[in-house]
Amino acid sequence: MTHNTPPHAGLTGGPVYLDYNATTPVDPRVAEAMLPHLTRFFGNPSSDHPYSVEPRSALAHARAQVAALIGARADEIVFTASGSEADLLALRGAVLASGRRRPHVITQVTEHPAVLESCRALQRLHSARVTLLPVDGDGLVDPAALTEALDEDTVLVSVMAANNETGALQPIGELAARTRAHGALFHCDAAQTAGKIPLDVTALGVDLLTLVGHKMYAPKGVAALYVRDGVRLEPVVYGGGQERGLRAGTENVAFAVALGAAAQLAADELADGAAVRIEALRDDLHRRLADGLPGRVRLNGPRQERLPNTLNISIDGVAGHRLLAAAPAVAASTGSACHSGAHTPSPVLTAMGLDAGRALGAVRLSLGRWTTGDDIAKAATALTDAASARAGATASAQDSTPRDADITVDGTGLLCVTLLLKLRDRIQGAAPGTVVHIIATDPVAPLDLPAWCHMTGHHYLGPVPGDDRPVYAVRLASSERRTRPDRPWHRHESGH
Repeated sequence: MTHNTPPHAGLTGGPVYLDYNATTPVDPRVAEAMLPHLTRFFGNPSSDHPYSVEPRSALAHARAQVAALIGARADEIVFTASGSEADLLALRGAVLASGRRRPHVITQVTEHPAVLESCRALQRLHSARVTLLPVDGDGLVDPAALTEALDEDTVLVSVMAANNETGALQPIGELAARTRAHGALFHCDAAQTAGKIPLDVTALGVDLLTLVGHKMYAPKGVAALYVRDGVRLEPVVYGGGQERGLRAGTENVAFAVALGAAAQLAADELADGAAVRIEALRDDLHRRLADGLPGRVRLNGPRQERLPNTLNISIDGVAGHRLLAAAPAVAASTGSACHSGAHTPSPVLTAMGLDAGRALGAVRLSLGRWTTGDDIAKAATALTDAASARAGATASAQDSTPRDADITVDGTGLLCVTLLLKLRDRIQGAAPGTVVHIIATDPVAPLDLPAWCHMTGHHYLGPVPGDDRPVYAVRLASSERRTRPDRPWHRHESGH
């Protein structure tokens, strides 16, 4: 297809925008569709007078547009205020509706925090058991691992369609088939997938599916959950019975209309071959970077089974955050998190088995509707020049890269102050930036490691993949931040 979308006012004059997986600009056609419902059609769609007619009709039309994008029926679409809320409705709703005393939920280690944190809340508040499936070096779940994890108390499996960092596409059809054959429900967070590749809930065999407005050129603050007819969920908001009784409250008609319009535009673009255009631009960007930085560009995630718009790479010799800081002409993201000026590797890339240096070097470049060939050329030049310049700053790059250490600590009850004191003494002589592997035999131990790291100035990197034992990684802070006089060790607030 040819790219004839007019330039977007929000992108004019700024850096090349390659962060579409974080959020998308609102399409002017979407804004135009919703505007009358902000200015003229103010009625409550549940009322019985003439002012409700247009809002009620518009809401029904939007529901049908969203349903059409994913091959669902209109009455199977529930509007929510965010993807996180839709995920919560799916997970909490299924668990509470199951009536099980110890409901079992299965997800994967690289799932979105909206799902992972919902699972933790279900553990804490509703006695749920949660299994996190591992991923391979491409970030993919092995369907056989899911089959092994299913048991008689499994009520729900939740696996995202595509990873937001690497674009890795999970084998949703096979995972859903195994789940439903076992008698459990399958939820899929498709926030990154809807509108980028074709989706059909019937063909996939999913029971619940999340899609999000601001990932597909609608405003922030609107999303939807597909709920297959016959699936029982506990409501997430109680009240007047709107949205099939699952999410009470007067509907946000303007934003629902925006999501419907965005879904229609996405369906039209998919039919017109937009994914092919975007994929060609993505691969051109990859080629330009590889040619400009020979031998230094490493792809993170699968080469084939990924979203057409997503390129996650590490460039040898430069940390991702330093690369982007040195290339202000490009707006993109890293997978690392910054805590008090120190960067920690992406949990997604760590779970895939990437070493800390490569994970800290990762940059996510995600393309979208307004990405052009000129943008790709400018971005490639800017990133290549920045990486070449940073190659000479080896010492600075090394300062931000943790070094693995053969230091392990065995123990039970890391919540205990006594063991924390021993742990401090054990690692006292290690160099700043060292990564310490902590072996904990107490299954609840890692829950307090983040608080312990905060207290001591260290950084909690999370579970270490590929080990049968519960092993957790901690990156030691610089020596001047090693002690915290305001938080003495004996004042550790663990309750023990």
